[in-house]
Amino acid sequence: MVKEGTITSLDHFFSNSLRIQDVEVVDILAPNLEESVLDVGRVQRQTDAGRKTIFRATSAVGNHNGLVGLGESRAVGVGTAIRASIANAKLNIKPIKRGCGSWECTCGDPHSVPFLVEGKTASVRVRLIPAPKGLGLVIGDAAKTVLRLAGIKDVWSRTQGETRTTPNFCKATFLSLQKTHHVVHPYELSRKT
Repeated sequence: MVKEGTITSLDHFFSNSLRIQDVEVVDILAPNLEESVLDVGRVQRQTDAGRKTIFRATSAVGNHNGLVGLGESRAVGVGTAIRASIANAKLNIKPIKRGCGSWECTCGDPHSVPFLVEGKTASVRVRLIPAPKGLGLVIGDAAKTVLRLAGIKDVWSRTQGETRTTPNFCKATFLSLQKTHHVVHPYELSRKT
């Protein structure tokens, strides 16, 4: 349907709750995605023949304008794991809402999260709080990359748990960003009708 031209944007997938099953669909409909490798680590497993080492890679993609995806993959080689994690991030791409939700700022530009959101993965809990324009990203480095790829420029954060575990920290940040899209503001309802 994408090749035929019936589907011309990713919004069709998100509004109809369709699952993206091919990476090429994302490459065609969102060609300006930026990719970033967040973490590469070794995972060892004991077998009868000895230790078996594989690599785990975590990557993020985004267009700096409300689309962000996070993916993780494991493989025997580092390059294979990175390529597979980028492909998984493209398949897991989600829209997010941006806004000016801080009481200290009344600019109206979409530079922060519209309201307080929270995400949790394993022991890591991330709470994103709207911030005034010009503050920057007050959060750890791994989550800063995910927020920049999503197009968030200013945010306060409150984290709990083992945030040094980069994959869990990034997943919790990604889950909190996803929650911005679950709430529909009354203004958006009036625009649709």
